[in-house]
Amino acid sequence: MLTRPLGRTGLKVSEIGFGAASFWGHPAFPEAEAQALVHRALELGVTLFDTGPAYSRGRAEPRLGRALSGRDIRGLVIATKVGTRFEGGRVRRDMSLSAIEASLEESLRRLGLDVLPLVHLHGPAAEELTPDFIGGLQRLRGKGLFQSLGVNSFDPAVIEAALALPQIDTVMVDINVLRPERVVLAGRAAAAGKGVLAGMPLAMGHTAPSAWRNLGIRDAWYLARALKTHRADMVAGRRFRFLHGRPDITGAQAALAWTLGVPGVSSAIIGTTRLAHLEDGAAASGLALPPDLAAGIATAQALS
Repeated sequence: MLTRPLGRTGLKVSEIGFGAASFWGHPAFPEAEAQALVHRALELGVTLFDTGPAYSRGRAEPRLGRALSGRDIRGLVIATKVGTRFEGGRVRRDMSLSAIEASLEESLRRLGLDVLPLVHLHGPAAEELTPDFIGGLQRLRGKGLFQSLGVNSFDPAVIEAALALPQIDTVMVDINVLRPERVVLAGRAAAAGKGVLAGMPLAMGHTAPSAWRNLGIRDAWYLARALKTHRADMVAGRRFRFLHGRPDITGAQAALAWTLGVPGVSSAIIGTTRLAHLEDGAAASGLALPPDLAAGIATAQALS
């Protein structure tokens, strides 16, 4: 697994990161299988693990902590979020400094860490990134709760606001073949010295041909989520089905190679509940996108 610098943080991250979220963190997915995926990711050279206290109804972060317990975590970049948590049966948003400090302390406990390598503000509004707020975060950093500070948002206006703040070290945004407009944004972030992490680099699998029969529980869970909140991407993904079925590169590897080819991107973070998918994605590190596929992607993107 190749690594890349994470902006000016001094950290290096694997080109493929592991997203500890979604169905991976749910009780319906067996603990032993969830841990096996993390352990295999370590064997494959994955050094970036991304999670959050609100993910998987609050269960993903402690599950990642259990999976990493007893392992050599030196050199790992374990990233989590602040500003959201799961409470009372729903995700609650709280960007107050007191809530953020409490969240950081809880994340340290759940993950078994002395300091958090990377913390992202989870979906802040641009107007919340005030000097007083950023100054408060700097004081929390000074207390040794975390090392690097980032912003995780799929709103370009929020990312643009973050680029102007020298205290923000990284940005995490959705970068995939369905989002060609993110190329310019990633380039601007890199030019500002920010580390760029690509969320949803596989476009949630929407480019793959759909299999509607004999769905397992995990497949049905992801399908229900897609039908609820990502129907437009499901439709757009049909234009990219040519990525799949080739003998030289899998569809997932092609999608990841495209994302990793976006200037400024340090790592593409994938989530999965299948060992074969993890190994397939990890094998995308260092792959060059075949020219004909690159041309096909550009053509399909122009049709959007």
